Amino acid sequence: MYNKVILVGNLTRDIELRYSQGGMGIAKTAIATSRKFTSNGEKKEEVCFVDITFFGRSAEVANQYLRKGSKILVEGRLNFEQWVDQNGQKRSKHSVTVETMQMLDSRSDSQNSMNAPANDANQGGGYVPPQQGQQQSYQQPQQSYQQPSYNQQAQNQSREMPSSNSVPVIDIDEDEIPF
Repeated sequence: MYNKVILVGNLTRDIELRYSQGGMGIAKTAIATSRKFTSNGEKKEEVCFVDITFFGRSAEVANQYLRKGSKILVEGRLNFEQWVDQNGQKRSKHSVTVETMQMLDSRSDSQNSMNAPANDANQGGGYVPPQQGQQQSYQQPQQSYQQPSYNQQAQNQSREMPSSNSVPVIDIDEDEIPF
C-alpha cells in the first residue's frame, strides 16, 4: 500500500510546538489549499483546510521559520484520527504527518511577516528566506539545518565582479565548436 500526500498552501495559524516526554519536538498547525474552477460560467474557489503535524527536528525548524500565512509545500502521509469528545460523541478527522517540507515564501513576503508585531507565541525571530530563484527545503531524516544569516548573504552579495582587464580573452575558431 502507498500513502503519500503533497499539499501546497498557506498556514492558517502559528505553529504550536510541544515536546514529548522523550524530548522529541511535536509541532501542530494547519494548511489551507485552494482550487479555482468555473461551474456554469461562474468562477468559484474551493478551499480545503488540513491539520498538519511535524515531528523531531522539522518541528523545531517549522516553529522557528514559519508563521501564520507562510506559504509551504509539505509531503507526508495521511492519518485518520478518532476520539470521543467531552459530550461523549465520537469524532474523527484526517490530518497529515509531514515528512518533508519546502518553504516557498518570497523575500518580500517574509520581510512583511517579520515586520508585523509579534505576540508572545511569535517571539524568536522570523523566516530568513532563500536568495531569489532558490527554494529552501528541509527533510525529516537530516540531522542538522543551517540557515544562512543576513550578514552572510550580504557578504556574498557585496563581492565585486572582476574587472574587464582581469578576464582572459579566449580566441575560439567557429569550426572548433561541436554544435
